[in-house]
Amino acid sequence: MVQISQKRNILFHIFDVSLNIVIIVVIVGIIRTFIVSPFQIEGSSMVDTLEHKEYIVINKFRYLFGSPNRGDIVVFIPPTDDSKYYVKRVLGLPGDKIVVRDGKVYLREEKGDTELNESYLSSSNQGKTYRFNSNGGISAGDTSEEAFDVPAGQYFLLGDNRQGSLDSRSFAYLGTHETAYIPEKNIKGSVWFVALPVTKIHAFQTPEYQL
Repeated sequence: MVQISQKRNILFHIFDVSLNIVIIVVIVGIIRTFIVSPFQIEGSSMVDTLEHKEYIVINKFRYLFGSPNRGDIVVFIPPTDDSKYYVKRVLGLPGDKIVVRDGKVYLREEKGDTELNESYLSSSNQGKTYRFNSNGGISAGDTSEEAFDVPAGQYFLLGDNRQGSLDSRSFAYLGTHETAYIPEKNIKGSVWFVALPVTKIHAFQTPEYQL
C-alpha cells in the first residue's frame, strides 16, 4: 500500500509539473502573440532614435482596439518582402496627402501645406528628407516635390535616418507606387521601450505635431 501511494504521489507530482509547464508555455505564447514581444534592431535606418543591435519591446495589444497614430514607431511587414520585419515611424495616416519637398515632410490640407515638426530627428537628418530615385538611391539635395496620397486603411512610414532608410519612399520604386503604403494589418505593434543595453533603457511616447 505504501509503494502504491508513493507511486501515485510521484505520478501526481510529474503531472503537476507538466501541467504548470504547459500553462507557462501557453501564457508566454499568448503574451508574445497578443500583448508584447521582443525584437532586435538590425541596421541604421532609425538612427539616432534606435541603434543597430539594440533590443526593443513592442506593444501589440495597443493596436488590437485602436489604430496607429502619427509619430508612432512601429514594427511591420514591408509590402516588398513579407519575410521580414521593419521598424519605422508613422508619418502619414489614412486619407492624408504627404508631400516630400525641400528636404522636409509636409501635410497637405485645404489651407495649404503644413510642415511636420520632427524634433526627434538628429541634426544630421533635419531638413534632409529627400526623394528616392529610380536608380535605387536617395536623391540627396533634390528640392523637387513628391506627393503621396495615403489610401484608406494604410499608412505612410519613414525611417528617422532619412538618408539611409528603405521606407515608403523607396517601396514605391522597389515595387509599384501602391506599395509605398503599409496596410494596417501589416503593422504588428508599436515600439514601447528599448530593453537592452541596460545603459540605454528608455520608453517612447508619441510626439505632438500640433496640427
